[in-house]
Amino acid sequence: MTSIGIKARHIGNISVLDMAGNGRIALRFGASTVSLPRAIQSLLESGHDLILLNLARVDYIDAAGLGDLVSSQITVNEKGGRIKLLNLGDKLRQLMTITKLMTVFEVYDSESEAVDSFEKGIPTLVPESAITAA
Repeated sequence: MTSIGIKARHIGNISVLDMAGNGRIALRFGASTVSLPRAIQSLLESGHDLILLNLARVDYIDAAGLGDLVSSQITVNEKGGRIKLLNLGDKLRQLMTITKLMTVFEVYDSESEAVDSFEKGIPTLVPESAITAA
């Protein structure tokens, strides 16, 4: 399994997770690996529920990684937070479009716009399919 390393930083009350690599999204600590859902859970437990995933250095996400993204979105939403995506490359944008995940996530090309969207309280869009499925 290839992994995507995650490095956390904060802009005000927004947690930015900068990722790099290919495959399943995971956070490496020496020989151990922490999955994106566990990293998100750790942020939530420390009171950080506004999360921006910077995918600028990610070329590929496998099916397990897509599952991690979706489960992270669900977890953050259930805790009253918001998760947004930043800097999708062409391949990732195409993958997210094909899988219809572009309708699930807010996607930004500019970090400042993404940060502003959190700070201005712009609501996360709920896909119509999620409303009709409820």
